[in-house]
Amino acid sequence: MTTVAPASALTRPDGSPVRVLVVDDEQMLTDLLSMALRMEGWEVRSAGSGFEALDAVKDFAPDAIVLDIMMPDLDGMSVLQRLRKQGNLVPVLFLTAKDAVADRVAGLTAGGDDYVTKPFSLEEVVARLRALMRRAGTALASEPEPILRIGDLSLNEDSHEVTRGGVEVELTATEFELLRFLMRNPRRVVSKTQILDRVWNYDFGGKSSVVELYISYLRKKIDAGNEPLIHTVRGVGYMIKAAQ
Repeated sequence: MTTVAPASALTRPDGSPVRVLVVDDEQMLTDLLSMALRMEGWEVRSAGSGFEALDAVKDFAPDAIVLDIMMPDLDGMSVLQRLRKQGNLVPVLFLTAKDAVADRVAGLTAGGDDYVTKPFSLEEVVARLRALMRRAGTALASEPEPILRIGDLSLNEDSHEVTRGGVEVELTATEFELLRFLMRNPRRVVSKTQILDRVWNYDFGGKSSVVELYISYLRKKIDAGNEPLIHTVRGVGYMIKAAQ
């Protein structure tokens, strides 16, 4: 048996698609993030500066904002402060530099809800946004718990708990993201390129061999001693499906 919430399952209370504003001055990054969020069935708008972001908030009324801290005109921290002074409590997911610990602390102290560090995986951003909007009550899920199930394998997207046959499986953060991506695409062949784009860092420059390596790690933890769930489709990619 395969159970997975459809990509568009997270909606506004009135049933319309959730709205997310992506703010970053790197065009390539905003394009990648926007594409990933639209694949979830969400409505997305982007802004390339802090002032554009403030205008977009008034016009677009987003349910969540992905906000870069470092921008040339009005930085993300200032954008957040202005929104909070206006009484706007929209959930904000900050994008920060990997080593900018002070920025992360300041962002959360100023009223930010969460952060991810650059470079990051697109799957992680999607998962963080889902959790933020559910907690804020700005979006509703069609299922009470964000649990993906394929056969006797289950994955909780919020708690990061994974079990097979009722037995807990310990995964690293990367292994979890890889398994989540596969489980969100049951019985669908995904290529190594697709996996690299969605699971690894958006600017990951490595070779596809890293995918093979992590697939082997997952198989040892998920499939060892059980009917295989993860399958290789030679020359195409990988697929996860319930054992027959």
